[in-house]
Amino acid sequence: MELSWEMVLCVGIAVLVHVLVYLFVMAKKPRSIVGRHVVVTGGSKGIGLCLAVECAMKGANVTVIARDEKMLSGAVALMEVIRQRPDQKFQYRSLDIGGDYDQVAKVLGEIEDNFGPIYTLINCAGMAICGVFEEVSVQDVHKLMNVNFFGTYNCTRYVLPKMKKAGDGIIVITASQAAMFGIYGYGPYSATKYALRAMAETIAMESREHGVSVTLAMPCDTNTPGFEEEEKSKPRETKIISGGGGLIEPEVMAKAILKDALKGKFTSTVGAESWLITTLGGALLPWDGFFTNLLHAIVLGPLRLVSYALHKYFNSVIRKCAREDKAKAASEVESK
Repeated sequence: MELSWEMVLCVGIAVLVHVLVYLFVMAKKPRSIVGRHVVVTGGSKGIGLCLAVECAMKGANVTVIARDEKMLSGAVALMEVIRQRPDQKFQYRSLDIGGDYDQVAKVLGEIEDNFGPIYTLINCAGMAICGVFEEVSVQDVHKLMNVNFFGTYNCTRYVLPKMKKAGDGIIVITASQAAMFGIYGYGPYSATKYALRAMAETIAMESREHGVSVTLAMPCDTNTPGFEEEEKSKPRETKIISGGGGLIEPEVMAKAILKDALKGKFTSTVGAESWLITTLGGALLPWDGFFTNLLHAIVLGPLRLVSYALHKYFNSVIRKCAREDKAKAASEVESK
């Protein structure tokens, strides 16, 4: 289904108005993390590493958590090179954050003994295993849930009451554009990201009056080692559907996430396509400000037609791949 000029014009105007609203109405003064303790999970590579570097460049004392000690050591060495203050501190911990909560709490307590209370928690540990729903093993589904959901839950569960008591703090929960709508081949993975989205919405509602801000980061496809691994298990249909948006560099994504978190924004996305999907799939998200909500009230009706067109395109891709698979199977039978 081809998009009409009227629909394209409507989307263009909506994006322009949204940008203007952000620039002139919604801009907030960012919080400072100079001398503050920031913990980044998944901080040894990809977006997590770039976020740790960004925090270090802003003068924070940074703790990175992951499993691979060699890569963690490299992350700390990189931050040492860009040290902003003589008394700035960096450390790492090798930890399975998706495992036993008591063990996670114990290690986080030791981290605070060294560097002080955690002011900002950036949950960035995650993984993707793709495949048609019934073909993803039960073991892999449990692995996805442990890393993506329970890893974030355990760390957030530890810091949240402390931040509420202090009346200040920042929590970043990294989900995905797959938290906005289900896509062919992303079934169990999307389920873990939907869970993170729901957790972020709940915590934001419970914590706002206590001075704790929550940011839900929803990266699109990003050029990271994790994405390279994800590509190995993606069905052909998934690659076609998700491949149109291109790849964002992790440094760009990290800058945007940290900027939005420090400004107290609930949602963090990069690019027009991500904004469109988040707007369509997140009507009940706690969007900041009257003018942003007014904008959504005006454009969501017309944008629903874009949603219809997207689903028609996705289904056409799936049907085409199914026909090709049937033809290939028939050809193989005839050749025997």
